[in-house]
Amino acid sequence: MNSEASLGFPKVRWLVRRRLQSVLVLFILTTALISIPAPVAGLRAEGGTLPLPRFVSLKASSANLRVGPGIGYDIQWVMTRPGIPLEIYQQYGNWRRVRDWEGTTGWIFGPLLSGRRTGIVAPWAKNKVALRNKPAIDGRITAWLEPRVRVKLTRCDGKWCAVALREASGFVKQTDLWGVYPDEVL
Repeated sequence: MNSEASLGFPKVRWLVRRRLQSVLVLFILTTALISIPAPVAGLRAEGGTLPLPRFVSLKASSANLRVGPGIGYDIQWVMTRPGIPLEIYQQYGNWRRVRDWEGTTGWIFGPLLSGRRTGIVAPWAKNKVALRNKPAIDGRITAWLEPRVRVKLTRCDGKWCAVALREASGFVKQTDLWGVYPDEVL
């Protein structure tokens, strides 16, 4: 006589139902844990010598943006534009949680980032932005910069930033750049 026959059909049906309930509960709990944002799940920004949030730029020519801080997490995006500015707003070990000017967020391995500062010219604007020969509104306009153009930031005084783009250089109002905070001095 096999064990199913000795248990009886009602008992086997109860055991199968119980097993299915357990599997369903585990599935629901796993799904809930995966969908919880990282800060709620216990990840905390680590205190370090550099402030959070802060801007950096992408050093690598290709970098995976992941849904969590580690190679075990799925890749959400692959970033392929070296030099683009990114804002770090959380850290976990060697991983940095970043966002770009479009609001895309994810975790990236820290060594793929650079402290060299870059900016994006007014990605929210529809009109061109003036590049001036001196950091003043009465400075002569030497070029008009298209929105979403990447520039190198050489210094900022809190109101104006000295920028470079290929062979052109000059000054742009700090409020017309993404990649530097208002009133930040570089």
